[in-house]
Amino acid sequence: MNDNVPLRKKFSMRSYMARQLPILCQDKRFRYLAVGGINTFFGYCFSLICYQVFHACLHIVIIGAICNVVSISFSFVLYKLFVFRTKGHWLQEYARCYVVYGVSAVLGILAAWVMVDYLDVAFWLAQAIIIAVTVCFSYVGHSRFSFRT
Repeated sequence: MNDNVPLRKKFSMRSYMARQLPILCQDKRFRYLAVGGINTFFGYCFSLICYQVFHACLHIVIIGAICNVVSISFSFVLYKLFVFRTKGHWLQEYARCYVVYGVSAVLGILAAWVMVDYLDVAFWLAQAIIIAVTVCFSYVGHSRFSFRT
């Protein structure tokens, strides 16, 4: 790093980002991506742990169902409070959230089962592929159905 550059120039990118973050946080799409990243990380890690712990005694479909219930509930709370910030009824929106996630959950569980048991794809890779496919579907479903205002 060049020591002749004034101190305020060295940190200009940091100050720029500090000014932009509050503006970005006002954008629902940015909040969705940020919270979605947290949800995805949680769901992915939780499913890997559950698979490691229970794969010897539970079928992958059962493990997938358990993981989806926990992950959907976790996601719902974060989306409701931080992304869509709706004032609607919690149970009604929770039920609608399950409709959106239900389609992708059933397809994801079946896809994981086929990929792991029949195509011999590693579980971690199957989960990563499934997550990548469902991100766009869930944003559209949540923004237009689960948390509509």
